[in-house]
Amino acid sequence: MPAKVVVVGSLNMDLVTRASRLPRAGETLIGQTFTTVPGGKGANQAVASARLGADVSMIGCVGTDAYGIQLRDALLVEGIDCRAVSTVEGSSGVALIVVDDTSQNAIVIVAGSNGELTPASLQAFDTVLQAANVIVCQLEVPMATVGYALKRGRELGKTVILNPAPASAPLPAEWYASIDYLIPNESEAGALSGVTVDSLDSARLAATRLIQAGAGKVIITLGPQGVLFSDGLVFEHLVAPKVKAVDTTAAGDTFVGGFAAALANGESEAEAIRFGQVAAALSVTRAGAQPSIPTLHDVQGFVPS
Repeated sequence: MPAKVVVVGSLNMDLVTRASRLPRAGETLIGQTFTTVPGGKGANQAVASARLGADVSMIGCVGTDAYGIQLRDALLVEGIDCRAVSTVEGSSGVALIVVDDTSQNAIVIVAGSNGELTPASLQAFDTVLQAANVIVCQLEVPMATVGYALKRGRELGKTVILNPAPASAPLPAEWYASIDYLIPNESEAGALSGVTVDSLDSARLAATRLIQAGAGKVIITLGPQGVLFSDGLVFEHLVAPKVKAVDTTAAGDTFVGGFAAALANGESEAEAIRFGQVAAALSVTRAGAQPSIPTLHDVQGFVPS
């Protein structure tokens, strides 16, 4: 039986349009295509972990609208345990995404049912947390819920991963002691540390500050520049596999999900990071969020260019 990853987080329906470029303030652009794709950082990371070899449970909330049914079904088809995905009155979460011709994106999120995931929700599904090897959280559900999940994960002796996305301000100071792996991107690392991350040197400084704040280990994802890993003593830059990007929407989620799956299945830290990098690289060669996430077979068959 594969090891268990439990993802506590969001489920969104992504409303995706492609345009030649991102619109400026007050501007109306003519788009090229429009699709609806199951997403949400929590659900994306759950799908990534499942496709990449882990036994996965999801804890989250969907609404009573048609999107809620579609979001749950998208997880079930991946073999993800959805007993802890509750249905609450009202609309499901949505993300409005514009992707330009260079594969960059701009995203607006409306929480919807994700805002109804409370600490009490987690308490009701404590047996799911107890069954975990690895617990993964993000910031698209209420902060009190994330804080509870981190603390409870530490109490249970689980490996706790926080992907602090989206982040616009420092994390609560008391969270850090519960985090084994903090995985921000450049902008999130900057928001948490107060350091503008635009180079390897600045990434090292940001990682140092986050370790000093109490995080166990820090992995800053740097897009095509790879990742920077630090445990406070060692800093290691791991370059990214070279691929032709089509859509970067779920790359970070794929890395986190792949890293979590590899750790849960007993891989070393270095092996798990590399595994996550290959999975993320493959994801950007495809369009969409969950549709772009590769399988374990895809990653095992990857040949660097």
